Amino acid sequence: MEKDTICRLCSSCCPIKAGIIDNRLIEAERKSFVSKERRHFCPKLKAAADIVYSPDRLKRPLVKKKGNGGGHFVETSWDEALDLIADKFNWFKKEHGAESAAWLRGMAADWGAPWDYANRLMNLFGSPNTIGNGSVCHVAREIAHSFTYGAMTFPEIKKAKCIIVWGKNDMDTNPQAYENLLYAKQHGAKLIVVDPVRIGLAEMADIWMQIKPGHDGMLAMSMIHEIISNKLYDDDFVNEWTVGFDPLKEAARKYKADKIADSIWLDPDVIKNAARLYATSKPACIVDGNGLDMQLNVFDQTRAVCMLRGLTGNIDKSGGDVIPQPVPAKNIQCKDLLPRDVKSITCDYPLFNEFHATWGRHAQSCIIDAILDKKPYPIKMLVVQSANPAVTMTDSNRVTRALENLDFMVVIDLFMTKTASLADVVLPATSSFEKTQLNRAFLRNNFVMLQEQVIECVADSWPDWKITFELARKLGLKKEFPWQTVEEAIDYQLEPAGITVEMLRKTPDGIRIGETEYEKYKNRGFATPSGKLEFYSKRLEQHGHAPVPLFENDAEHPISFYDRKDEFPILGINGARSNPYTHSQFRKIPSLVKQEPEGFIDIHPDDAHEKEIADNDRLCVETPKGRITMKARVSDVIHQGSIRIGWGWGEIDSEYSLNNLTDDGKRNTITCTPSSRSFMCRIAKVK
Repeated sequence: MEKDTICRLCSSCCPIKAGIIDNRLIEAERKSFVSKERRHFCPKLKAAADIVYSPDRLKRPLVKKKGNGGGHFVETSWDEALDLIADKFNWFKKEHGAESAAWLRGMAADWGAPWDYANRLMNLFGSPNTIGNGSVCHVAREIAHSFTYGAMTFPEIKKAKCIIVWGKNDMDTNPQAYENLLYAKQHGAKLIVVDPVRIGLAEMADIWMQIKPGHDGMLAMSMIHEIISNKLYDDDFVNEWTVGFDPLKEAARKYKADKIADSIWLDPDVIKNAARLYATSKPACIVDGNGLDMQLNVFDQTRAVCMLRGLTGNIDKSGGDVIPQPVPAKNIQCKDLLPRDVKSITCDYPLFNEFHATWGRHAQSCIIDAILDKKPYPIKMLVVQSANPAVTMTDSNRVTRALENLDFMVVIDLFMTKTASLADVVLPATSSFEKTQLNRAFLRNNFVMLQEQVIECVADSWPDWKITFELARKLGLKKEFPWQTVEEAIDYQLEPAGITVEMLRKTPDGIRIGETEYEKYKNRGFATPSGKLEFYSKRLEQHGHAPVPLFENDAEHPISFYDRKDEFPILGINGARSNPYTHSQFRKIPSLVKQEPEGFIDIHPDDAHEKEIADNDRLCVETPKGRITMKARVSDVIHQGSIRIGWGWGEIDSEYSLNNLTDDGKRNTITCTPSSRSFMCRIAKVK
């Protein structure tokens, strides 16, 4: 039997057909406009059954029994586990205030309505501290889009004549988008790739810009200068629909290609050619990605990239970058019911907290500050849902110390992770194949598709929605969580759109709410204070931030530990997200481990020759924060003077944990983003 659903083994939300025999997942196949034999292969989807039925899956709730030896987990019932958690919530509320409890929400199992449910529970409980991971993933870019033209655009890749892929590798991370790229390229589109690593897309590119990590903003401003100085911009659009062109022109003058190219590892002619190709190929779109995230200057870097779209008039055009048309849905988070006198631990980042109605708070480093430094007040209890901060958060030694200092921690996950091993209670969640869910990603633009449960829950695991709903009832919120099934909750949330679960089940390929409209700004303006695309932001200026993107004269400022470059002369790059894995997940699934059994440190051949390093030599990498050891791989995919370190392997052994090296001391003043993507380090061969 085949059933339609959505795979959420990563963030791509691929529609699939699941093969089911005797209520057991046997296989899964991604839907695509491409014929079966030409579809891009996804190892995670191929291994879906291995993941779902892994013997390492958490099967029942676990409670840690503490003793002289530290403690060990014992199985318990859901009732007993949730009663204990509810008792702790209420005790901390009584003794320290509701705000002393926090909820950290990651991506792992799914990013969808569980974010709304967790926010609803915590807001009704009285704590403003539901925190996401958006300061290092996606949301820090989204606020830059929002401050420029009111919403985060999406690229219409298949219709574009020129595509810039900026810090994104869909060949490994999003098979649907990669197939769209291939289609566009095969139909004549030009491809420009901005990436410090020679990824597969760079091999396909008409122009590859091997940018120095952390310097994307300077490149964007240099391209802006080239476009303006050669009058390649869309004069009509700029005059009628933008504000701040003259200040942008003046600011961009500081970043002439001939002046800055060498400092960002590029040839000035390559910058000029890329700017001209993008500006003169209509329509054109920009695919920006996680390569811009985790940089200290992520906000202004992304804003500068956004301004390229506006300067060339590619905003909200077919084949360009389209302003979304969100599906009407109820905001069920109940943020307005929070006590007004209680501030969040993320209060130092007000613009980031408030720029979107439902994104909530994402300055995740503030959780660690509140636990260790008690700023602005102490966090005593933490629920970690679908996240592994002990491995994935910046400066993992500090993070681990914070988690160990909590009075009480709950982890909701499929597997016993490094973070879960530190918890007091561990709750077994289900995979995406074991639950029905509303995915927020599709709601962004006039489309709804149901993630449908296709098999029964494995063992005694529960879907995220059920865990949250039942915990809410234990906390006395039965009236506020009246839904007995997830279908009832979805129907309630989609009431404004007039769509029900029943309708979605009858239309497994999804329901589109009208046709995509273009140039919507001509009737509605842009959702900015001026109603126009803002090269110059008075709102930022009023809050003490640069109204036009500016970057320090010291080109190396975005890189951690640059002030100690004499001691740490090598530039370390946070490694790629490997195709068989999603961040720290699935690294004990045999069929995936077989494809990539270990991580490596990529080192340029010239650097390897100088230091007498060969393939598989063990290297020690050190920064002021810590050290790791990992095998070397001599490769020219990276720039001389830099290394790329395998990502996510800290889940296997802390000796491999890249975040032992990263720094959380400096953060973006708007988005709280630390500079964990790039850092100065030193290396030595382990003899």
